[in-house]
Parts: sequence; C-alpha cells; structure tokens
Amino acid sequence: MEKAKKTEIIKKYARKEGDVGSSEVQIALLSARIAEITEHMRNNKKDHSSRRGLMALVNRRKSLLRYLAGENHAKYLELADEFGIRGSRM
Repeated sequence: MEKAKKTEIIKKYARKEGDVGSSEVQIALLSARIAEITEHMRNNKKDHSSRRGLMALVNRRKSLLRYLAGENHAKYLELADEFGIRGSRM
C-alpha cells in the first residue's frame, strides 16, 4: 500500500490528531490491504502463500470488529456497512 493512501486512511478514521492505533484505523487499514490482496488472488489463483496471508488478515480484522462491537456498537455497524463486511449484525 502506498504511503499517501495509508496516510489518507489514517486521517479519515482517526479519533483525534495523531491517532494511528485505534481499532477503527486498524480495521480500515486491514480492509484496504485485504482488498489489494483479494485483487492479487483473482489474477494468481495458485499463490497459496498469499492466500494464507489473506486469511490471517481477515481473521485479525474479524477479531478487531468483534472488539469494536462490544465497545462501540454504533461505530461497528457504521464501519461494517462502509466496508461491505457480511455478517456484521452481531
């Protein structure tokens, strides 16, 4: 992911100035990375190491979403709808 795109995502989802570690920012960055790897997998179906990495990212995002659902359910629903994450009605 390009640095400019990453900075833009952080700026959009940060709770306050300098926030780079909140769950919202982490979920947004993981979603962008997942989209990139998914596109790569469409062109390289036999790249099993990338598939394994993709599954790890999806599971990490799922864990963060579960945490966010408990802490701030409204923000969780907003992010799930924005990123088009299925099964997001916990």
